[in-house]
Amino acid sequence: MSGKEVFYQGNEACAEGALYAGCRFFAGYPITPSTEVAEFLARRLPRVGGAFIQMEDEIAAMAAVIGASLVGKKSLTATSGPGYSLKMENLGYACIAEVPCVIVNVMRGGPSTGLPTGPSQSDVMQARWGTHGDHPAIALAPASVQEIFTETVRAFNISERLRTPVSLLTDEIIGHMRERIIIPPEGELEIWDRPRPTVPPEQYKPYDISEGIIPPMADFGSGYRYHVTGLNHDETGFPTNKPSLVQPEEERLMAKVTENLDILEKHEYTEKEGARIGVVSFGSSARSSRAAIGLAAEAGIKVDFLRLITLWPFPEDAAVQMADKVDTIIVPEMNLGQMIEEVQRSIAGRAEVVGVNRADGEPITPAQILDRIREVA
Repeated sequence: MSGKEVFYQGNEACAEGALYAGCRFFAGYPITPSTEVAEFLARRLPRVGGAFIQMEDEIAAMAAVIGASLVGKKSLTATSGPGYSLKMENLGYACIAEVPCVIVNVMRGGPSTGLPTGPSQSDVMQARWGTHGDHPAIALAPASVQEIFTETVRAFNISERLRTPVSLLTDEIIGHMRERIIIPPEGELEIWDRPRPTVPPEQYKPYDISEGIIPPMADFGSGYRYHVTGLNHDETGFPTNKPSLVQPEEERLMAKVTENLDILEKHEYTEKEGARIGVVSFGSSARSSRAAIGLAAEAGIKVDFLRLITLWPFPEDAAVQMADKVDTIIVPEMNLGQMIEEVQRSIAGRAEVVGVNRADGEPITPAQILDRIREVA
């Protein structure tokens, strides 16, 4: 890949990826360990005609991002666990109003303010179920600084194409890690934009799905006037409580995910002939997992490896593929057991599933994972 070589922190790579994707608005509130995303964009956004604003809290930051997106700006906010919790009500609003935006969550220990400077992967289920009601949930989990850059770009692309919020779940380790990365030349990575109306303003209906399940989106202030609400609505955007309209609308929101798995699901599956053990991991824990699998190979133990890049929607087919081959699946994660439950649900008893869990603010080490591999070998 040609491009500019830089030595970046993960949070800086996230901000750079956002700019590459066309982000021109950031609203946020300082919170460890995500603050560098805001600091970087505070300097860079004004240089490209964008806007940065520090809001009074995380709730307001999420609201501002929704507003900026409605006027046509690709918009980003960044936070950590407690702030992510505060964003949930407005995130649900963005889901039902179909407002594209990206939410970066650099995970840290909890509950509550927990461990501000310690890593964690304990917001996995919050990303899926944090906001109430039936809603689409898309969450990506990069495992390197380079991947933070590319997955930030992908998060914006998905958000724009499907008109929905997308969460990027990093953690304190890769958020603050520095690695050499390459920023591709402009145009090398494909950039997607939201669908636009092809009818004049007087004919526009903001939730018209006559030509597909993703309705065209006009910018406020561009001559198109329409209603936006957090209530269930009809194609005009005005509230309705008609069952004949509400259920199809809810089902369509979910279908934006289920009918677009080809652009959403992303994982790496490394298979070893004869392996009877598998490891499923993500984010910084996947780095330790890869190292442990290498050490196991030196000891003559073959291990398959499934690295999750898209967490939600969960790649069930890949998990089942692994479970149909191995006897035991190990799930290392920096929490007391969240993704392990999704693995168990998906494979439906095809293999034993055991965890490697740590929630003390320290990373899971390759040695810990190797010990568990040896236990089940």
